[in-house]
Amino acid sequence: MNIAVVNETGSTESRVALMPESVQKLVAAKASVSIESGAGLGAARTDDDYESAAAEIVSDRNALLARADVLVTVNRPSADDFQKLKKGAVVLGFLRPLDEPAKLTPALENGLTTFSMELVPRITRAQAMDALSSMATVAGYKAVLLGADRIPRMFPLLMTAAGTVPPARVLVLGAGVAGLQAIATARRLGAVVEAYDVRAAAGEQVRSLGAKFLEVDLGGIQTEDKGGYAVELSPEALQRGRDLIAEQAKSADVIITTAQVPGRRAPVLMDENAVNGMKRGSIVIDLAGATGGNVTLSKPDENVERNGVTVLAPTNLPATVPVHASQLYSRNVTSFLTLLIKDGELHVDMEDNIVGPSCVTHEGKWMNQRVAAAMGAT
Repeated sequence: MNIAVVNETGSTESRVALMPESVQKLVAAKASVSIESGAGLGAARTDDDYESAAAEIVSDRNALLARADVLVTVNRPSADDFQKLKKGAVVLGFLRPLDEPAKLTPALENGLTTFSMELVPRITRAQAMDALSSMATVAGYKAVLLGADRIPRMFPLLMTAAGTVPPARVLVLGAGVAGLQAIATARRLGAVVEAYDVRAAAGEQVRSLGAKFLEVDLGGIQTEDKGGYAVELSPEALQRGRDLIAEQAKSADVIITTAQVPGRRAPVLMDENAVNGMKRGSIVIDLAGATGGNVTLSKPDENVERNGVTVLAPTNLPATVPVHASQLYSRNVTSFLTLLIKDGELHVDMEDNIVGPSCVTHEGKWMNQRVAAAMGAT
């Protein structure tokens, strides 16, 4: 079984799918690993590091793809790369199957088996494979640092001979993994933190981190699915939340928005009026920019200025912390790969309660029901 890793082609991507430490584990499991030359440089890992871990370094990308049994990537391969893989090969990575299912048509037509890290089920057995949470952790951390760097004040309370410097006020919208990491990081830096989430159950976690939880009466409606993800709310419920957020935003120095619903446009939590009500010098960091944004003014990977307020919507913050982001992701995919390796050979068991639900295409068929429905297939 040959596992291949290529250079990520995105202009802002610096992560690598496998780090040398993971290569060693896969080689110990009797798999061979081939790395495209230079693939790890963005994550501070050289070809020599991979060779020391018993990986083969390959300069010819086309040759690497042609003989791969499993291609491990961070982001979805291009249509051209899909076509260069042999029929029956496996592709594992962030494939965006619910957001852009049509982009996986080349994989379907080429008879490839694709597994999406976004579809790994949230069950105890799969916790070590939860790459979404790993990347959300990095994004939540970096968002706070970005906010601290951009606002014209310091985060902590300071008692100085020249007087007292009050702490910055941070408002976090969404208390999932990214939101909780943002809360924890902002608290470590000394900010006063408030947080809002449609899921009342998130309040206990928010308070445990020393932040104030903002609650709004949503009439007892269901706000999360069986997997723990927030569900799409009614327009009335969303408006109640927006009204509360707009009022709290007036006193915030930094607002970090993290609310997303898998496979759907991100919910709008702040409209133009809410941003206009913020004080000059404050900043909004919208982590949902890749799926439409939580803020109506945000534009993916652009800085928007409105009356002295800055709105940022970075779409790939994990890539700005490439060493640790790559380490976490590499461990996630390596845990998944161990399910596909049996005595050094590729073994795909669709009856496995992680492997089956994570599969998008297999033997020329759409395997995920939501993706199949989006593509008009049965």
